[in-house]
Amino acid sequence: MKPIFTFSILLFIFIAITSCESQYNLSIIAPKKAVLNDKVEISLSEENNFPIEEVTFFVNGNEILSEKKSFILDTKEYGTGKLIISAMVAYGDQKSKRVNNSVEVFSNTPFISYGYKIINTYPHDGNAYTQGLEYHKGFLYETTGQNGQSSLRKVDLKTGKVLKKIELEKKYFGEGMTIVNNKIYFLTWKANKGFVYNLNTFELESEFSYNRSKEGWGLTHSETELIKSDGTSKIWFLDPSSQKEKRYIQAYTNKQSISQLNELEFIDGKIYANYWQKPLIAIINPNNGIVEGIANLSDLVKEIEKTQTLIKDNDVLNGIAYDKETNRLFVTGKNWQKLYEIELIKK
Repeated sequence: MKPIFTFSILLFIFIAITSCESQYNLSIIAPKKAVLNDKVEISLSEENNFPIEEVTFFVNGNEILSEKKSFILDTKEYGTGKLIISAMVAYGDQKSKRVNNSVEVFSNTPFISYGYKIINTYPHDGNAYTQGLEYHKGFLYETTGQNGQSSLRKVDLKTGKVLKKIELEKKYFGEGMTIVNNKIYFLTWKANKGFVYNLNTFELESEFSYNRSKEGWGLTHSETELIKSDGTSKIWFLDPSSQKEKRYIQAYTNKQSISQLNELEFIDGKIYANYWQKPLIAIINPNNGIVEGIANLSDLVKEIEKTQTLIKDNDVLNGIAYDKETNRLFVTGKNWQKLYEIELIKK
């Protein structure tokens, strides 16, 4: 009888331990929303007061140093956007479990609304499905999309004439571009690939892959980084030499996230971004993601419709270029027959 008795005790202990472990009810306590510069408490909760041996917190995958079951999240360090909060919890007999939550951080200031006035109008190739646009040393450089129609072009501003052009293979859907140190960086949409061309000869020099984002949309640059959109609210910052995505911001107003960001331009320290399929341009702080301004160009769409018929949701506003030397801002759209120099005006 002794072996049976011993076995019964062991079985009882095993069931008790297993039952105890199954009753661990772990969660992260955090506010759903916050405003930039808020400091909010993040804590771990165990509903049944079972013992916790160790807790390691993470924000967006980065470990947070804390010796307690809580820490203070300073939103100023992360900027706007959805922050993923995780905790790796160690408990009884070297067991561990990961729990997750999130905090959505909004801008702490309302955005400024802008209208515009037309300064000049120039001809534009109505067959150019504009994806990227940049002004460089007196000329426009443009990339176009659609499989079988994607191209890189050098364009005369005043006449709209295409001076130089190369086409991508039919399997690629061309997207945004930018020029840095006599090199043209040209994105593709879903192929997870970008190309680097010689500015003067348009010869292909190298290729690169997106290591963190899934798609390529718009592209511009600051003095130190390439800046890339991926069709979400995220804007990525890349090392120009390796083209590796290092970090990102998320574009937010004080009320909502701004997604489907497309063509980009970097102007006076701010990121200007087209909304896809909307006649709007967001002006974004690259340090924290705050949408500081929104320009409404809906009347410009009505202006182009006076001379051509636009295909809804296809021939949309897309393309921002800036002449830094003379402070000229140019915009156009996909398959638009005109390119406009405009001045933004605060409402």
